[in-house]
Amino acid sequence: MPVTFAIIKECKNPPDRRVVFSPQKCQEMKRQFPEAQIVVEASDIRVFSNEAYSAAGISVQDDVSAADVMLGVKEVPVDALIPNKKYFFFSHTIKKQPYNRNLLKAVLDKKIELYDHETIVQENGARLIGFGRYAGLVGAYNGFRALGLRDNLFSLPKVESLADLDGVKAELDKITLPPIKICLSGTGKVALGAKEILDHLGIKEVSDTVYLTSDFSEPVYCLIDVMEYNKRSDGKAGDKYEFYTDPSGYESNFMPYAKTTDYFIAGHFYGDGAPYLFSREDAKHPDFKINLIADISCDIDGPVASTIRPSTIAAPFYGYDPATEKEVPFNAPNAITVMAVDNLPCELPKDASEGFGDMFLDHVIPAFFNNDREGILHRARMTTKEGTLTKRFSYLQQYVDGEDL
Repeated sequence: MPVTFAIIKECKNPPDRRVVFSPQKCQEMKRQFPEAQIVVEASDIRVFSNEAYSAAGISVQDDVSAADVMLGVKEVPVDALIPNKKYFFFSHTIKKQPYNRNLLKAVLDKKIELYDHETIVQENGARLIGFGRYAGLVGAYNGFRALGLRDNLFSLPKVESLADLDGVKAELDKITLPPIKICLSGTGKVALGAKEILDHLGIKEVSDTVYLTSDFSEPVYCLIDVMEYNKRSDGKAGDKYEFYTDPSGYESNFMPYAKTTDYFIAGHFYGDGAPYLFSREDAKHPDFKINLIADISCDIDGPVASTIRPSTIAAPFYGYDPATEKEVPFNAPNAITVMAVDNLPCELPKDASEGFGDMFLDHVIPAFFNNDREGILHRARMTTKEGTLTKRFSYLQQYVDGEDL
């Protein structure tokens, strides 16, 4: 049965130039699935121009309301939602974010089937779609950019001024780093993106034992997972999967790293109820050595105490004074320099869009034509065409009703 997909215009402010499918990926989709039709809503902000889609043989239209499935990146404004359609976008509602309650309410009122990109998962819950790698790449780069500016070592341009990832890596080839110690938390796509930058710079990776006990005459980094920076409160051996299921019996074991690290890259996923990595009191400790943090995870007033607000692409850095617990200039004496941009992949829209399109074509589009054999759509669907929440997302009912805000 033919299905028409529409790439919709991004309407959120500040503008986001990313897109689900590049012109080339649209062509690839049509080759793989001849029964799929695809149209593009005209946009003057998208990283790929209207002309690029037209040249690829893709119809660009001002009105795409005849399509069956709407493909976007960021939240769709309530007044732009078309009733009785299927929508894919990051809705930022699955954690009951108060600022988007009206959006989910409107989705239900308009009897829209919503598939949030975050809910596109394997049977075991592992996410299949996302921009994590690009957040990691840009976040790690931005941290080095802050280091260069703060310490007058070198001057890296903003990522948004560069054409693509190759341009980013070419700029990194021009710098020389002092013998700093870098700690990177996490093992997912975000952390691996950051690791890609560290490896490109030729920084030596060392084990946590060596990292914690040795000094170096060259820059080094250590990659730490949840069982390195958390420990069981009763002193028994910890278990990663037990921690993921119930972290309540655990406490932070991050301070040994904080006492020997110069630059911390926070690339971990932080789950509800997990211990904070370090508190405001920890940051006051005379042995706390970290003076630069790229908080890619960007949980505000959360596990990384110095992240007191998100920063922006326009102004990516600020300082945190541990003594006063207040914001100061990013290069103030005794401050922790913080990079906490919460929309990092927007700085690399072309590469991020191409990588996202690869994943979406691999994992999502086939489900429309193979009777959802892997259960991808079934698991991801948040709302029904009858205007109700699906069973998997029924926990959001009180949020929709405004009872737990």
